[in-house]
Amino acid sequence: MTAAVTEPTVPTRDQVLRAPKVLLHDHLDGGLRPATVLELAREIGHGLPAADAGSLGRWFAESADSGSLERYLETFDHTVAVMQNGPAITRVARECVEDLAADGVVYAEIRYAPEQHVSQGMTLDEVVAAVQEGFDQGTAAVGGRIVVRQLLTAMRHQARSREIAELSVAWRDRGVAGFDIAGAEAGFPPTRHLDAFEYLQRENSHFTIHAGEAFGLPSIWQAIQWCGADRLGHGVRIIDDITVSEDGSVELGGLAAYVRDMRIPLEMCPASNIQTGAAASIAEHPIGLLTDLRFRVTVNTDNRLMSQTSMTDEMWSLVQAFGYTLTDLRWFTINAMKSAFLPFDERLAIIDDVIKPGYATLLAEQAG
Repeated sequence: MTAAVTEPTVPTRDQVLRAPKVLLHDHLDGGLRPATVLELAREIGHGLPAADAGSLGRWFAESADSGSLERYLETFDHTVAVMQNGPAITRVARECVEDLAADGVVYAEIRYAPEQHVSQGMTLDEVVAAVQEGFDQGTAAVGGRIVVRQLLTAMRHQARSREIAELSVAWRDRGVAGFDIAGAEAGFPPTRHLDAFEYLQRENSHFTIHAGEAFGLPSIWQAIQWCGADRLGHGVRIIDDITVSEDGSVELGGLAAYVRDMRIPLEMCPASNIQTGAAASIAEHPIGLLTDLRFRVTVNTDNRLMSQTSMTDEMWSLVQAFGYTLTDLRWFTINAMKSAFLPFDERLAIIDDVIKPGYATLLAEQAG
């Protein structure tokens, strides 16, 4: 007599909320609370397209939901405008930590471009210090339930990447985990910033590169083979190097095979990708196939305000689209923690002492 096969249990949304999560790709200036944007704008006399928090939140989401990365990026004009002094930046950073902790995030790397916050006279060092003060305040406020690090971003259409790279190394032992470049990909390849990446490599410093979001395989190839990226920000267009035949067989091109073989982490942001046109829907998002093929997939929020999302929302949408179980969500989470720009022993401690026990509790709850 053959024992009955038990179907894997799909988690509830509440269980997804309570599950430990790791976030590698989240923009500080893309995650403000609408009410905070309103208050800070009033303080400096900055005009906004809506007068109440609810309407403003909807405006950000609708404006970002255009199918264009360039239009999506324009919504940041308002959030960056209200982050031009120390107290404002510190408040935004503190609230970011509080919001992530409330969402079950146990480790996060939050990125932003210091060069975008100096229009009112702050120095780059003062910007980084203000963010770190906010992170410290937020971590203390939530009782240390979350570990947060900074990623310093250079804008790919500007010429300050070497300066920001040096800033990230200077702050390496004071809360900064690594470096990134961001902004519109088309016309601004990562190879324009080789000097910065070569400097970071000489300094044994970590960096990720936005690549393969709005632009295709050449962007990913340059980020990895020319610039030496440790991780790929988005990387969704790696799907263009994978062929699925009518009989279901799958063939990986040379670049896709390399990315998978070398376990290069993909910082995937499903909700954001739908908005910018990188994918048509969650169900059609390449994350499904890439997960089946066991690429080093991680799940992220990108911009929580513009996408009206959270880590719980992102994971819950995947549960609904693909039927993922808690075991699948644990796999995404451990993938992310393995890929974090944190010392090995600290990564291992969070995996063994926080992530695995957290999921074990939820799995036992399902089984009971």
